[in-house]
Amino acid sequence: MSKLAQVGDFCPNEVCPDYGKLQSDRQDKIIKFGKTKAGRQRYECKTCGKTFTETKGTLFYRRRTPEDEIIDTLAHIAEGNRISSLVRTKGHTEDTIIDWIREAGKHAEAIEAVL
Repeated sequence: MSKLAQVGDFCPNEVCPDYGKLQSDRQDKIIKFGKTKAGRQRYECKTCGKTFTETKGTLFYRRRTPEDEIIDTLAHIAEGNRISSLVRTKGHTEDTIIDWIREAGKHAEAIEAVL
């Protein structure tokens, strides 16, 4: 089985001429470009000049909630806990938790389509 692409291996900008081309094919045209205030790695595509973070294209992109909190909440949902119970115990709104569930479902469908 071939290795899955990682963040920084390709440009996620759909209008970039190098969109979707792996880093090994592109001769280091994507470089590390500092870190965000939250400590996330940033990257820059030398072809189009766009920057993106390590969470681009994931469930955690532009989320203010820590990753472990989102994963823990989704794990409780998978175990059969009700959303109303998690609203009380975790302190997140119902809309937020439902948004996480929908986004996780989209990612699962995309992965399943590839596999």
